[in-house]
Amino acid sequence: MGIHCITHVELAVPDLDAGRDFYREFGLDEVSPGELATARGGRQLRLDRASKRGLVELGLGVDAGLDISRLQARLSALDAVSQRDGDTLRVVEPATGLRVWLTVAPRIPPLTTKPRDLSEQRGARRVDPRDRPTPGKLGHVVIASSDAPSTQRFFVEGLGFRVSDRLANGAAFLRCSRDHHNLLVQPGPRYFLHHMAWELPDVDTVGRAGMRMTNLNPDHHTWGLGRHLIGSNYFWYLRDPAGNFAEYYSDMDVIQDDDNWQAGDHRVRDSFMSWGPPPPMEFLFPPDVFPNTNEMQRGRASGAT
Repeated sequence: MGIHCITHVELAVPDLDAGRDFYREFGLDEVSPGELATARGGRQLRLDRASKRGLVELGLGVDAGLDISRLQARLSALDAVSQRDGDTLRVVEPATGLRVWLTVAPRIPPLTTKPRDLSEQRGARRVDPRDRPTPGKLGHVVIASSDAPSTQRFFVEGLGFRVSDRLANGAAFLRCSRDHHNLLVQPGPRYFLHHMAWELPDVDTVGRAGMRMTNLNPDHHTWGLGRHLIGSNYFWYLRDPAGNFAEYYSDMDVIQDDDNWQAGDHRVRDSFMSWGPPPPMEFLFPPDVFPNTNEMQRGRASGAT
């Protein structure tokens, strides 16, 4: 694959200070005002003030300038206009207006874990509000598009993402790395960011981190703890002050052999969980996108989940 990771996202939020506070508590390290980093992925979140929440830019990393040239040619075949500046290529996904920024970047080191030394500390311990986790990387992003087939074609045919699995409502799990998915594009009444997912080392850390954030502010809690069926990752979803969902996850499926992986077609309900509590209505229908019951019911009928 030419693209190997998400390098960064740029997120618009109405209240910049509240957004910074949330993501610092969430576990990211603020390296400059509004720019926050993960442990292995580096500066992966940029926050900008805007009247409405939204994902305005998605950064993707490639190995070399030759990858940039090849991807620019693929985008041209789709009539997507791109601008190149050395080892950086900028293009806008037409259906959503999402800016996509490709650049030569180092690969994110894989997660490594070591056995716990029980002579120093028990494996299980109480949740401590001071025990702030640091996510290893931004693993995936989920967006909705009013023209999901066109947006999926942009990423698959234009940028070389591969389809890992599909849902009956037209959503597709896409990958640019060995992780089961780095991007999910689902249908929706308009373009919006559903959630970003941040990797933790194991389910124990996911549980402690989710409970810690919920204890700090119960309004942060959205859905969890549970385990997804598609992708197999453990999850706990929280809500930032702007209304974006932020997921702690661990143990996602890894696809080592692209040529022998067969994308499956799944029922929409299979995308929720293998086990865990049922997803709340606000997770399925974010209130700023579906502001009333009638619109939520129309969204349900169209399969926007």
